[in-house]
Amino acid sequence: MELGLMNRPRRLRGNAVLRKMVRETRMDKSSLVYPMFVIEGTNRKEEIPSMIGQYRYSVDRMEEKLIELFQAGVRSVMLFGIPNQKDEVGSGAYAQEGIVQKAFHKAKEVCPDMYMIGDVCMCEYTSHGHCGVLQGQEVDNDKTLEFLAKTALSQVQAGADMVAPSDMMDGRVAAIRRILDKSGYINTPIMSYAVKFASSFYGPFRDAADSTPAFGDRKSYQMDYHNRREACKEAMLDVEEGADIVMVKPAMAYGDLIREVKDNTNIPVASYSVSGEYAMIKAAAKAGWIDETDIMCEIAVSAFRAGSDIYISYFAEELATCIEQGRIG
Repeated sequence: MELGLMNRPRRLRGNAVLRKMVRETRMDKSSLVYPMFVIEGTNRKEEIPSMIGQYRYSVDRMEEKLIELFQAGVRSVMLFGIPNQKDEVGSGAYAQEGIVQKAFHKAKEVCPDMYMIGDVCMCEYTSHGHCGVLQGQEVDNDKTLEFLAKTALSQVQAGADMVAPSDMMDGRVAAIRRILDKSGYINTPIMSYAVKFASSFYGPFRDAADSTPAFGDRKSYQMDYHNRREACKEAMLDVEEGADIVMVKPAMAYGDLIREVKDNTNIPVASYSVSGEYAMIKAAAKAGWIDETDIMCEIAVSAFRAGSDIYISYFAEELATCIEQGRIG
């Protein structure tokens, strides 16, 4: 029976070479960023209980992971420091000999071609676990800006190629841009966590970074996940303040907002596939309910399809391997 069909989309699905030829979303290893945790001490490599296969490294053990990533084709790493001592004003965040500053020095020594990004926040360094200094039990936005700017500058002086403020304080991009420019770092980019939601997906990270708030929550500064227009507002404000890249975090449940931000800005957009996404995939795969690699690839592609130019993921090394093998990309 002749149906007279002129348009047959299946024509372009019949062969693996053809399917890849007409693929709309493409990934490249250069767009991957690996988040890495560094701790005080020597000869330490500690598995993070809630993130199977992820570790905290002492500075002297960083080299093995950095080289492993580099050989896999991952060229960018974001560092998170976990100090032994914390205080009310998070002084370890901007100390010249702080844990993350020592890590940047070491990273540039052992793997000079790795692009190093510094997460700029205070939650890992404050005794109360909030992302800024307090006035009573509230984070003092404007006072915190000074500390964030000092933190960013100290990281760049230690060797960071880019800084990424994740605190969600109003005005922090402008404060960081001013201090970097004044100090001669006019060419150091800022990747802003512009659209960061108060999300339940962060649980394992707080275990990894020992950054759970001692009281309250972060909903007065991180965004309400019900809001779409506010996401665009936050992104545009950061662009106006001098952000070079804007980020949406988390990634998996926020593809609509990755697309909104992409369509409303004219700079690169990053997304962060966070610890909860990673932990859920690992747990379900361990139980035998899913194929870990297939799910990992599908979720990553969804972020790029939504509009991500940069993808921050604990699966960065595995994704690089899948791109190399032609499974995605």
